Amino acid sequence: MGEPGGVGPEVALKAIQGARWFCMPLVVGDRAVIEEALRAFELPMKLGKAGEPDAIQVVDTGPAGDYKKGAPTEAGGRASASAIKKAVELALKGEVDAIVTAPISKEAFKMAGFPWQGHTEMLAELTGTKDYAMMLMGGSLKVILVTIHKALRDVPSLISKEAVLKTIRLALRACDMLSISKPKIAVCGLNPHAGESGLFGDEEERIIAPAVKEAKKQGIPVTGPYPPDTVFWRAYRGEFDIVVSMYHDQGLIPIKLLAFDTGVNVTVGLPIIRTSPDHGTAYDIAWKGLAKPSSMLEAIRIAAKLRL
Repeated sequence: MGEPGGVGPEVALKAIQGARWFCMPLVVGDRAVIEEALRAFELPMKLGKAGEPDAIQVVDTGPAGDYKKGAPTEAGGRASASAIKKAVELALKGEVDAIVTAPISKEAFKMAGFPWQGHTEMLAELTGTKDYAMMLMGGSLKVILVTIHKALRDVPSLISKEAVLKTIRLALRACDMLSISKPKIAVCGLNPHAGESGLFGDEEERIIAPAVKEAKKQGIPVTGPYPPDTVFWRAYRGEFDIVVSMYHDQGLIPIKLLAFDTGVNVTVGLPIIRTSPDHGTAYDIAWKGLAKPSSMLEAIRIAAKLRL
């Protein structure tokens, strides 16, 4: 369901209308919120059991409490976290094949006292996963991130040979999940021109290149580091299947440029399949019937396609 005060309930229900022909979707969250969303957006569906015409299954996680439409609240943070926990429980038990998470609010999570900065960190803890990464897909481009939600000033200190090597391994796993038989993995530099032989920074020579060399020794089809201002264009043209990016915006800007309405986030490394739309709670348009379900629908489609 995602954050009840955001666009999560709306995009989830709208996307389900187009997803029912290729999967059997169910919604996890507050049943009352889902019922209200069906009425508010006049969607031609009803809540019911599997197999009933135009019926949606709901796993009710209890009242969302005193949440506010269009704003983050402690109640909204607790409700969205409760839905995520239940969805993960169902996936770990094998009762569902994949989970698709609607947008949550990091601010609401903080208000509720949760330590997680987002879905990715929460899912890793709930599943006991140590090595994981965020992969974004949009159009023909796929990127996987070495660091995720970190201040830009902190990124250089977080780039290590071990972190880059781990992400390269996860990039190979992502290609396996997507059934790419002969993957081509590119690694992005951190600095302009990939450091220009140390003129603009030496992380490439000290850290990134040695990680690429070690990955090659392990038989991984990887090359780089490449200048950040050209590698995404080369991947877009089909030269590479996935790009290992050093930090959040380095990888997400090209994705959002190519596929702002259809980008998908995949958490790689988990023992379960998890995807999400590549957008936030959009409080400014929440509960106004304006949210587009295209990214959510694509996230459901990708979830149905992935294999562990």
